[in-house]
Amino acid sequence: MKKLGFMIAYLFLFSGVVLPAKSQEAKMPVQQRAEFEVASIKPSGSSRGMIGWHVDPGGRVVIENSTLQMLIQFAFDVQPFQVSGGPAWMRDHQYRYEIEARPPSNSTSSKANASTPNGRLNQELREMLQALLIDRFNLQFHVETRRGPVYLLTLGRGALKLKEVEDKGEFEWVGSLAGAGINGDGLAGKNISMPVLAQRLSPYLQKPVFDQTGVKGVFNFRIEYASDEARPDIISCILTSLQGIGLKLTPSQGPVETIVIDHAEKPSAN
Repeated sequence: MKKLGFMIAYLFLFSGVVLPAKSQEAKMPVQQRAEFEVASIKPSGSSRGMIGWHVDPGGRVVIENSTLQMLIQFAFDVQPFQVSGGPAWMRDHQYRYEIEARPPSNSTSSKANASTPNGRLNQELREMLQALLIDRFNLQFHVETRRGPVYLLTLGRGALKLKEVEDKGEFEWVGSLAGAGINGDGLAGKNISMPVLAQRLSPYLQKPVFDQTGVKGVFNFRIEYASDEARPDIISCILTSLQGIGLKLTPSQGPVETIVIDHAEKPSAN
């Protein structure tokens, strides 16, 4: 089985938040919910395995070695700092789960024919995963908007050093020069718009990042970060690398959507 989108800890999540408009109970009318046709949840065989997920052509979702905290992040497309409350076990790596699910044949996701599996759940699949967590984990939550520290992605003083992509591919990626997560060697991106760049930087900075560049389009970029430290500071790497491509991050205050977990239970066996 091909596996793409492997993630260690919580770092490579996407942050286009899919949340109810107002704070409310998690239960939704059944007729309004998108649901998987078939879904299986079982405990993982190891508490130390790689965390990963992929979506196959046709919308089949496979998630491996994930805590309930991670599953909530996948389902609502949020960062760890946007989830609070809930029982301690939902973050305990001793309680990891594997999910294999398939959408109904009349769904939009079932008609997706990507050439390869990918690591991103679309909105329909996220809604299906939300419904699955509500049913199987008896998940109950409400949503709060809290004012807190954020970063604003804006234009810097120098010229933009971005290569515009006319024929955008399916794969959007931001990471290190070597091809992994940002690790202090610089910053590289492929098929990235400014809003997506802001989203991808958020987990490293542990704060929401809002795009205010006004730059339209999709770009590739690559810039090296030089440091004498054995373990370069990731935030310093990001700030300096962005300056090198004509962008900057400005600390500010702004709204932070937070999912507050009111109740959750360990799922019963399939």
